[in-house]
Amino acid sequence: MAGRKVVAAKASKTAKTKPAGRGAGQLELVPVEPAARKGARPPPPPPRRARAAAAVAPAPDAPVAAVATEDAAAPDALAAKAPRRRATAEQMAAKQREISISEFFTKNRHLLGFDNASKALLTTIKEAVDNSLDACEEAGILPEITIEVRDLALNAKGEGELTKGEGRFVVVVEDNGPGIVKAQAPKIFGKLLYGSKFHRLKQSRGQQGIGISAAAMYGQLTTGQPIRVTSRIGKGKPAHFFEIQIDTRKNNPVVTEDRELADWHQEHGTRVELEIVANWQQGQRFVNRYVEHTALSNPHATFHYVRPRQEPLTFPRAVEELPKEALEIKPHPHGVELGALMLMAQDSKSHDVRGFLQTAFSRVSATVANEIVKRAGFKAKVRPRDLAEDRTLAAKLHEAIRDTKIMAPPTQVLSPIGDTLMKKGLVSFLTVIETEGPEDDEQLDLDQAKKKKASKKEKEAKAEAPEVPDAPPEEGVEKIKGHNYFIATVTRPPKVYRGNPFQVEVGLAYGGSWPADKPIELFRFANRVPLLFQKSACGMTEAIVKTDWRNYLLSQPKGSLPVGPMALLVHIASVWVPFTSEAKEAVAHYPEITREIQLAAQECGRKLAAHIRKKQHADYQAQRRSIFELYIQEVAQAIGKITKKSPEPIKRDFLRLADKVTEQELAEQDAALEEQSKKITKRPRRSEEEDE
Repeated sequence: MAGRKVVAAKASKTAKTKPAGRGAGQLELVPVEPAARKGARPPPPPPRRARAAAAVAPAPDAPVAAVATEDAAAPDALAAKAPRRRATAEQMAAKQREISISEFFTKNRHLLGFDNASKALLTTIKEAVDNSLDACEEAGILPEITIEVRDLALNAKGEGELTKGEGRFVVVVEDNGPGIVKAQAPKIFGKLLYGSKFHRLKQSRGQQGIGISAAAMYGQLTTGQPIRVTSRIGKGKPAHFFEIQIDTRKNNPVVTEDRELADWHQEHGTRVELEIVANWQQGQRFVNRYVEHTALSNPHATFHYVRPRQEPLTFPRAVEELPKEALEIKPHPHGVELGALMLMAQDSKSHDVRGFLQTAFSRVSATVANEIVKRAGFKAKVRPRDLAEDRTLAAKLHEAIRDTKIMAPPTQVLSPIGDTLMKKGLVSFLTVIETEGPEDDEQLDLDQAKKKKASKKEKEAKAEAPEVPDAPPEEGVEKIKGHNYFIATVTRPPKVYRGNPFQVEVGLAYGGSWPADKPIELFRFANRVPLLFQKSACGMTEAIVKTDWRNYLLSQPKGSLPVGPMALLVHIASVWVPFTSEAKEAVAHYPEITREIQLAAQECGRKLAAHIRKKQHADYQAQRRSIFELYIQEVAQAIGKITKKSPEPIKRDFLRLADKVTEQELAEQDAALEEQSKKITKRPRRSEEEDE
């Protein structure tokens, strides 16, 4: 359309008569005005009001896209043209401030295991019980611990309706330990990252100095109530009662009440009371499982468990002796990194590098120290302070340490449960479980193993099975509450990962009332503490799943735990357990640890396979004997008539022959299975190399 342009009909006063039906704001074609002739006088300027109106109104010859959308785009255009407000460096600096560790964990409490009300209940109890057990063992006292959960919806007589869902509960943990010095109590319970365990290498349940103070912080956040602590350090000493809050801005304790008690029933010990928001309805199965497993891994302790509207439950100690004392060790030089080496050198009081190496590390003798210095190429005397200030010198020393052959760290410093105590713990645990009866509820969310009552088909199958007289007591078999359990335990020799010694133990209980058509129960422990969450993310689970349990006569779906009537206990003892998070719920996947767990599981598996084969022998012989007995009487009588002899000796000879034949067949099967199981030990090593 040459010579024409599109404009708004509303804005054009030169437009011709509009067709009927065309409204204002529609578009039409109008002729373009001819250009001004050369030399023509320009029109006079419009008045001021007209100029103002013209500035706002669109020009008659403006493009339609700009004119038609001007009203709608005006705010956006103004916003785009407006200058953007920018903060200055001074303004940003004024907003910055230091963040305390308690303030950080207040907003990130899920990192410590307080991500929901049911899990927070378990975490609170676990942290208090861990501290009690550590204190009792370090003081040489056989632990006696009371765990109590009170629902505040009930009155003092226990009357009322139990809280459904989230509500206020009081958690009480009381022990007979050495007590806490008055001056230290506020810092222990009201200051995060305060304790005696983080800066030393010693096997203990606590590692970071966060647990109980984090529980106090959670209670303060959810209920506004302080933690209440009662402690006495000895007979004849006064008992002190504290109410402690945490100043989360400064990570400092605030004591709201401090008084002496005229009388307290404990001669020595500590009582901790926390009021928290919890969910007992969903969380009680977690707490039940934790108490059961803690009693299993600590057979030297007595636990009293008091629950709302239920009978108190007691787990008596199975042994009257404390476990072997764990000793503190120095770090191994092969496990130290360059930055840590420089920090250690800065804090050292030695006069030269040789003395620093011998005093700061384990397994470094004078000869080894001289060899390291020689490899580093230090000709002049070098002081530890020089290493802290000169990164080049420190790097040379670090490389020399790495290239020097140094004896592995001492492993006798560890305190495993041990085969004897582990077996006694399993027996005591199974005794209480059989008394309580199996639970109908599922186990933990991430724990696929379930312990349920026998199904109707299982009961019918047992009723139809022929009754076999009790066999003589078999090695490794324990009769508990009328059920036979085969129990086997293995304790591996200590090993080292990243310069830290560790030791793996595995125990199993097979048979009894465990369901035969469900995945096995896997109990994970680290330094005697049960790990109840993040099962699928744990290195222990990975090691058990990678073990081929089909070689030990158990069925196993691919990539899953084996299926069968068995409970498996896995325990790692170490001066520093490599947990995957601050919540201490799963162990990291270190190849050295995974390998040791597999070897221990395979050794237990071989013992289990031998037991299952013996049981199969007995069943097979009984079955064959029953078949022979159907006809042997008639055959013996017929032969007796022919030979004119008594049929009884003939019958006994036939029974001996049947036993001999079946035993020979089963012995051949045993030899084949034993040869196959011996080859299993080398498989994990080959699989690891393939993975790399």
